Amino acid sequence: MIYQRSSQLFAEAKKYIPGGVNSPVRAFNAVGGEPIFIKEAKGAYLYDEDGNQFIDYINSWGPMILGHAHPKVIDALIEKAKKGTSFGTPTEIETEIAKLAVKMVPNIDQIRMVNSGTEACMSAVRLARGYTKRDKIIKFAGCYHGHSDTFLIQAGSGAVTFGEPNSPGVTQGTAKDTLLANYNDIENVKQIVSENQNEIACIILEPVAGNMGCIPPKGDFLQQLRQVCDENGILLIFDEVMTGFRLAQGGAQELFEIKADIMTFGKVIGGGLPVGAFAARQEIMDHLAPLGSVYQAGTLSGNPLAMAAGLKMLQELHQQPEIYQSINEKTAYLREGLQKVLTENEVTFTINQIGSMISVHFSDQEMKDFESAKSGNNERFKKFFHGMLKEGVYIAPSAFETWFISEAVSYGDLDFTIEAARKVTADGF
Repeated sequence: MIYQRSSQLFAEAKKYIPGGVNSPVRAFNAVGGEPIFIKEAKGAYLYDEDGNQFIDYINSWGPMILGHAHPKVIDALIEKAKKGTSFGTPTEIETEIAKLAVKMVPNIDQIRMVNSGTEACMSAVRLARGYTKRDKIIKFAGCYHGHSDTFLIQAGSGAVTFGEPNSPGVTQGTAKDTLLANYNDIENVKQIVSENQNEIACIILEPVAGNMGCIPPKGDFLQQLRQVCDENGILLIFDEVMTGFRLAQGGAQELFEIKADIMTFGKVIGGGLPVGAFAARQEIMDHLAPLGSVYQAGTLSGNPLAMAAGLKMLQELHQQPEIYQSINEKTAYLREGLQKVLTENEVTFTINQIGSMISVHFSDQEMKDFESAKSGNNERFKKFFHGMLKEGVYIAPSAFETWFISEAVSYGDLDFTIEAARKVTADGF
């Protein structure tokens, strides 16, 4: 494929935008080469500035469950835009989407809209701290909750040490209140809790990790986390920015039958527009301003365009629950096809899949946490990524990201993708 126009646009972008991108993963640093610039998208396909077509397995990192430019979502967006794009005042549609979200998601009474997943997770932790009157939190290595200072922490030298900032600009004072645990390791969590009795406000995690590839919880890991929280007065926060409304109508809480105390959402709830949200039971949300003393605000929160797109998306999912079975079956079909061709081509691999989330790791280890995810052959992934791109298949430009399947993708598209993987991994891959 020819990417001449994309290359020109990237060179121009680097003059005015740091690194030429507005979010680092888009720069292709993890896979090498230069990013392609997308001009438009429809259904299951992306079209770049050079006229190339790609089957899309990113789907804007999750929200496009129905595919790109879904007619009902676009129509709702257009009609709302005709009436104004932002007011900074309450609107009826905010209550409509809140009411539907509360109906679809277990164990929440109220929800507040914000503008991004980062903002949602930041606000959820602040609410947990205000509610419990405690300062420390536990997060898991490899789980990503946005770029708030609290979350940009890497592990220290031991399991119970304080975290260390992994970005300049994050202070040691902030880092000392974030404790690092290993995903899918309940004994590690118990040890940290034991070392910090009555100091931990919350445990926050992706119930299905999507930022070290797709890493589902093992066994009763989530159930045991719930028990640890209950026994120690700790709030359990599920970051469902990726999984919310995607793995099920009620997200991971419904799928795993686990009740979290606070949930965060994004992506799907805005139908692809910039949005985030956090939700909880009434007794917790009552601590939030203007009712309580925990402050959170946003001029564009509940933006009417995002609410219109998100409401239509949730309505479609609520009215057509069979969509979940369909996208799950398509993802399983893709997994089985990839397993077959990679095995036939004698490639060392592990594939993780849950619902419509899937990732391919070039390693024979079980993918259960960040350390195992790092065992993958990244050079081989780079070759796989660029090979698939050349064949017309767009997957996440990082070995540490999950793929997302949309309802718009056809079985013909899936067969094309499987055959592309066969070609890319043949003869000395």
